[in-house]
Amino acid sequence: MAGTRHTGVVTPIESFVPIMRYWLLKSEPDSYSIDHLWAEPGRTTFWDGVRNYQARNFIRDDMKKGDLAFFYHSGAPAPAIAGIVEITRDAYADPSAFEPGSKYFDSKSDPDNPTWFVVDVKAKKKFSEPITLAELRDVKGLDGMELLKRGSRLSVQPVSERHWKVINELRG
Repeated sequence: MAGTRHTGVVTPIESFVPIMRYWLLKSEPDSYSIDHLWAEPGRTTFWDGVRNYQARNFIRDDMKKGDLAFFYHSGAPAPAIAGIVEITRDAYADPSAFEPGSKYFDSKSDPDNPTWFVVDVKAKKKFSEPITLAELRDVKGLDGMELLKRGSRLSVQPVSERHWKVINELRG
């Protein structure tokens, strides 16, 4: 700027504050529900079986320890957000990709250069009354949310901070 003197020292506070991100993780409740997670030792497990490249990229590149996610029951008679989980470990190679007996086995995946990744998640809150997709569609303030877009099928989706706050206000 004209008339100002730059000292050459730049120390933006923002660079020291980690960015909290929010997510939505889909699971079919018959395969793995929030009740399954709630019953795990420490209410913790790894989120495996993601076999979509865009969802994989979110896990591998963007999801970080400390982020929060909605646990969403998809493929249910009434798809719904069932609770909240915390990401407790950054991405690492999905071990199921290397297990020949696993339904997620990928013969092309290489342990030295993995294709598929997981994060560890811990159950934080289980909603006594899940927030159904039908209910979400009627909530003001959720315009543009990935889950509500026509044809949205990603099993891992980012959720904006605004959408996160609106949904949390529904169940306190």
